[in-house]
Amino acid sequence: MTTITDTAPVPASRDTTGAPKRARSARGGAVLSALAWLIGILFVLPVLWMILTSLHSEADAATNPPSIAAPLSLQGYAKFFGASTGASPWPPLLNSLTSSVLSTVLVLLFAIPAAYALSIKPVRKWTDVLFFFLSTKMLPIVAGLLPIYLFAQYTGLLDNIWLLIVFYTSMNLPIAVWMMRSFLAEVPVEMLEAASMDGAGLVRTLREIVVPVVLPGIAATSLICFIFSWNELLFARVLTATVATTAPVFLTSFVTSQGLFLAKVCAAAFVVSLPVLIAGFAAQDKLVQGLSLGAVK
Repeated sequence: MTTITDTAPVPASRDTTGAPKRARSARGGAVLSALAWLIGILFVLPVLWMILTSLHSEADAATNPPSIAAPLSLQGYAKFFGASTGASPWPPLLNSLTSSVLSTVLVLLFAIPAAYALSIKPVRKWTDVLFFFLSTKMLPIVAGLLPIYLFAQYTGLLDNIWLLIVFYTSMNLPIAVWMMRSFLAEVPVEMLEAASMDGAGLVRTLREIVVPVVLPGIAATSLICFIFSWNELLFARVLTATVATTAPVFLTSFVTSQGLFLAKVCAAAFVVSLPVLIAGFAAQDKLVQGLSLGAVK
């Protein structure tokens, strides 16, 4: 008598002998991971080198080749905070923080309604409007320096922090509108129709429906506008003197005719870049979400 044995189908994750298959992309994934770590280290290495140099004395920081194992010292930070010169960095840091934060808030207040009109409720010839916004970034920034300086001189706004706030707002508004439009285009229309049927007005729809959905995009846009405002040097250098001096302008004062003091300059550069690093780390999850939002439909 013949016995028939039923054999179950071999799963796709196993070969003909029943042994588990090795994922084909495992080796490729390992190579990509190693490459990503290498690129990340290359980007972080200059920052780590700057921090290490700031913790050395001026004599050790100026050696060639650099003395990595030199004793650590806080002389550079002491000089930056005015221990020997008496020049306090706090007013320029507060000026940069004030102008960057307030200009970013104003940019969001203007960019979100504009992007809403260009994406969810598109106006006529909205592509021309977007091109106009983009065309404002094509002009070399130095070309507008003299007219803005003459305007500030005529209106008495030289060395005034509010002039920088208005300028940073206008400088970041085009890129913010472009970014927010791509984020708002991902908002489901059904949610807006449901809000409209429930009697929600435009302001309530923006506040309670649109903003929570595109919060990662708002975080990404805010961080980019904050970084652009914080790092701006040219106009702050020309339009300010003593009262409204920003942190980048204060940082350039450490490069004098007496020489380049590496430890002090590296300490100043690290302190000035610290707010941006903190903001980036605090919003890194929202930043990744926001930058990838709209990339894949």
